[in-house]
Amino acid sequence: MMGGSPSLGTDLPAHVRDLCARAMESAGAAMFVTGPESDGMPILWVNSAFERQTGFAAQDVVGRGPGVLRPLLAEPVDRDSVRAAIAAGREITHTLRARRRDGSLAWAQLTLSPLHDADGAAAHWVGVQVDVSEHVERYAAQVASLALERRERAVLDVVARSSDLLADLDQPFALRDITALLAGYAVDWAGFYLNDDGLRFAEGVDTAAPPNGRGQRHGRYSPGAFQPVPGANATDALGDAAVADASTARARLVDVPDRVQDVLDGRIEGPVALDLTATYPQWSASGWLQRDLQHRLARLEHRPTSVTVSGVPGRRRILGLLVTSGDARTSGGATGGADHAAQDGVRTLIQVIARRAGTAIDNVRLYAREHRLAETLQRAMLPEQADVTGLDVWTYYAPNSEHAQVGGDWYDVLQISPEVVGLVIGDVVGHDVEAAAAMGQLRSVVRSYAYELTTPGPVLERVDQLVQGMRIPRSASLVYAALTRPDATDPDDAWRIEYSRAGHLPPLLLRDATVTQLDDAGGALVGFGGRRTRATGVVSLRPGDTLLFYTDGLIERRDRALRVGLEALVAASRAITAVDAAGVGEELLSRLADAPEDDVALVVVRIPDPERDPHVAVLSPRSRRWLLPSEAASIGRARHAVVRTCQAWGVTDSANAELVVSELVANGVLHGWGHLALRLFDTGDGIRVEVEDANPAPPVPTDGHANRMGGFGMQIVERLADWGWRPTASGKLVWATLRPQAAQR
Repeated sequence: MMGGSPSLGTDLPAHVRDLCARAMESAGAAMFVTGPESDGMPILWVNSAFERQTGFAAQDVVGRGPGVLRPLLAEPVDRDSVRAAIAAGREITHTLRARRRDGSLAWAQLTLSPLHDADGAAAHWVGVQVDVSEHVERYAAQVASLALERRERAVLDVVARSSDLLADLDQPFALRDITALLAGYAVDWAGFYLNDDGLRFAEGVDTAAPPNGRGQRHGRYSPGAFQPVPGANATDALGDAAVADASTARARLVDVPDRVQDVLDGRIEGPVALDLTATYPQWSASGWLQRDLQHRLARLEHRPTSVTVSGVPGRRRILGLLVTSGDARTSGGATGGADHAAQDGVRTLIQVIARRAGTAIDNVRLYAREHRLAETLQRAMLPEQADVTGLDVWTYYAPNSEHAQVGGDWYDVLQISPEVVGLVIGDVVGHDVEAAAAMGQLRSVVRSYAYELTTPGPVLERVDQLVQGMRIPRSASLVYAALTRPDATDPDDAWRIEYSRAGHLPPLLLRDATVTQLDDAGGALVGFGGRRTRATGVVSLRPGDTLLFYTDGLIERRDRALRVGLEALVAASRAITAVDAAGVGEELLSRLADAPEDDVALVVVRIPDPERDPHVAVLSPRSRRWLLPSEAASIGRARHAVVRTCQAWGVTDSANAELVVSELVANGVLHGWGHLALRLFDTGDGIRVEVEDANPAPPVPTDGHANRMGGFGMQIVERLADWGWRPTASGKLVWATLRPQAAQR
C-alpha cells in the first residue's frame, strides 16, 4: 500500500485490520492520513480515489506537508479557524471549492478527524474528501428558484398595489405614491412627468387637462412650451467650457438628437437613456428634463449620471413620461443569468406600470370630461325656481354621485298665467348624457303643451303623441299638475289642484297631520299612452296644505320594496313639524335621503294660511340661486348679489344676510371642492341661506386663532343665525336661517 498503512489498533485481528485497510484503499471518497501537528502533519498515505480526483500521485504528496494540496483550492480557506481546531484536537468539516484533475471546479466536503494515541494526543489525522457538487448545485438551483419566485411575487405585489392606486386617481398624490412604491422595490428614484401643454412634474392627475388635447406639436418645442424648473437658469445644462464659448456650444448642439422629444412624439417606443452629464439644446425636451432632474436628484446620496425615460401611452398620444434611476435590485445570491433576469423583470414592471398609468389617466380625464359635460347640460336644463305669488315653493335636485353627477330627474315650476301655476316632476330612465338629453327634450315638450292646454290630462295626451313620433330612446315617468288660485271676488273659493300621472309615484297632500296619496289619474309611462284618454284628478286645497312632488330616488333602496319606501315617506311626512316649504323639505331629506341610491328631485308647495302665517299671506317666499366658481372672487360676488336681492325684496336685515353669506361662501371656497351653489330664500319670517359644495366633510366650528387671523367664521354665523348641514349626493349643503334682530341681541 502506498505510503504505508496507518495503525488501526492492536486489539483487532490481523484479517480485520487487513480488511479495513483494503476498504479504505478502494473507497470511492478521497482519503488521506497525516502525521501529528508537531511534525508538520506530513501526508503518510492516500488512497486511489484521492489520486483520481486530485491528479496527484502518492509519491508526489507522501512525506510532504498539507501545503502541497493548496493548488487544489479555488477559494481561500479560513486558516485561523483550521489551526485553532487542529491545536485543540477537534474534528474539522469544511465545504470548499476545489479543482478536479481536468481543471474543472467542484464543491467538496472535507472532514479532518484526529486519531489519538494512548495518552489522548492527536497522533494522526484522517482526511476524507467527498464530492458534493451535485448537492450544492441542486441547493443553489433551489435557492435561485426561490429567489425568482420571490421576485415574481414582489413584481405581482407592486403591480397589484399600483393598480389599486391607479383605481383612485382622484387622490391628489396617487402618482407620487406609485413612484414611491417603485423606489421601494426596483429603483432608486422614480417620477412621473405629464405632457399638458408642456412637460411638468406630476404627483397627481389634473382632471381639468383635456384628454384629447395635444401638449406637444410635431417638431421641437418652442421656448414657452415647458414649465420653469424651480431654481434653474438657462445655462444649468451647459458645462463651464460651453458657457465660456456659447457660440461654439450652440454649433455643436444643432445636430444633438432629442430622444425625449422622440418618445413624446411617439417616434420611439422607448425606454431611452438620458445622460445627465451630456449637453442638450436649451429648449429641447431632453434639455428641460435634464435640468429638472438635476435639481430633483441633487438630494440623493448617490446622484445618478443617467436615467431611463419611458413613455406613458394614452389612447391617442403619449401622455407623459415615467423617469427612473438606479439599477434593478437583485436578491442575495443572484448572479449572472439571475441578475439579468431580475433587471429584465424590473424593466418589464416599469413598462407595465407606465402603460397602466397611461390608460388610467386617459380614463379618469375622459370620465371627468363627460362628467363636466353632463353636469353642465344638467344644470343648464334645470330651471331657476320661479317666484310664485301666493305660494310657498321649495325645490331640490341632487344627482347620484355614483353616476357621473347626471341623471334624468327634473322638475319645473311654471307661471302659466296669473291664475294658474304648473308643476312638473319627472324621471327618465338612466344616468348618463343620453338620459339628460332625453330629459331636456321631454321638459321642452311638456312646457310647450302646458302653456297651450293647461289641463293635465290633455297635456299628457299630446306629449304621448309627440314622444311616439320623436322616438326618444328612454322611457320616462312624470306628474303634471296645475294649481289654480282662488277667485279674489269669491270669499268661499280656494286653491285647486288638477293633476295627471304618467307611470309616476303619487304626490302627497299633507293636511293637519294627515297624509293623503293623490293616486288618481294614473296611466302608462310617457309615450306608452297610445290613443287612450289621460284622466285628470282634482282636489280642493285649504290654507296650510302642503303638496309633495318627488322622484323614486327619495325612497327607493335595494334592500326594500318600493311600496315599503312609500310607506316610510308617508310616515316621515306625518311627523313633520315645520310650517314652511323649505323646512318641510329639509326635514324630509334629513329623514330619508341620508344614502340615496338614485337621483333625487323634490318639490314642496305650501298654501299659506293667513291666520297662522300672516307674514306670508300677501306674497310668497321668494328665492334666488347662483352657481359660483370656487375662487376668492366669488365671495365678493355673492355678497353683492345678496345685497341687491334683499334690496329688491325690501328686506331690512340685508347686512346680517350679507355677513352670513360671506362666511359660508368663504368656507366653501377654502374647504370645498368644485363649484358652489348659493341659494337665498325669503321665508317671510327671515332670510334662509344655503351653500352647497362637493366636499362631503362637515363644517367644524373652531375657537379661532389667538395669534393669527381666521377661524371665527362659524362663530359669526352662530351668533346671527340658526345653522346646520346635511350630506348631499355630490358633497354637502350648509344652511343658515337668520334670527330676527331682537333675538340676536
